[in-house]
Amino acid sequence: MKSPFSTAIAITIGVMILLGYFIPTPLIQNIRRYLIEWAIILGGIATLVGILNMIRVHWRKVRSKDFYSVVVILAFLITLVAGILLSPSNKQFQNVVTYIQIPVEATLMGILTFSLMFAAIRLFKVKKGIMGVIFLVSTLIFLLISSSFLTSTLKIPGIELILSALQTLPLAGARGILLGVALGGIIAGVRVLIGVDRPYRG
Repeated sequence: MKSPFSTAIAITIGVMILLGYFIPTPLIQNIRRYLIEWAIILGGIATLVGILNMIRVHWRKVRSKDFYSVVVILAFLITLVAGILLSPSNKQFQNVVTYIQIPVEATLMGILTFSLMFAAIRLFKVKKGIMGVIFLVSTLIFLLISSSFLTSTLKIPGIELILSALQTLPLAGARGILLGVALGGIIAGVRVLIGVDRPYRG
């Protein structure tokens, strides 16, 4: 087994964190708290290293006259200075960030919508089977439901009840995805705890 010392440390720390959820003794709780605090510190340092690396990469692009990298660096510096001077809890600072973030998110959702439609049409052209038809039709239906076009134009009795029931289907799918992610995280954690996976070897 390669790097047995690192494996032993990773398994020991993982077991201590896991035991802290089930055994409420003061000793284990204190050890668990210290380990989590260290993990938070390391996460903050890793974030700082990532930010510095981002600035370094975009600064190289700025030297090659890349306009978008100039925008990225300026936006980062303005946000950093405003956050330091006003603090992140300042209401005006939060409003400015929100007024910028919401339009960007809406634009990304619009791009995602057109990308899904384009993918559905390509799938229909390539396969021309029942799955392509189902994907294309379901995409069109849920786009119409989400846009509230049917409720504003159709005055059919009971249509709102039917549409509200259909709107729960994407929510159920999202919950299924979250459950899958959670189970995948548990399996990955168990594999690290028993030493099958060793991502810390570098």
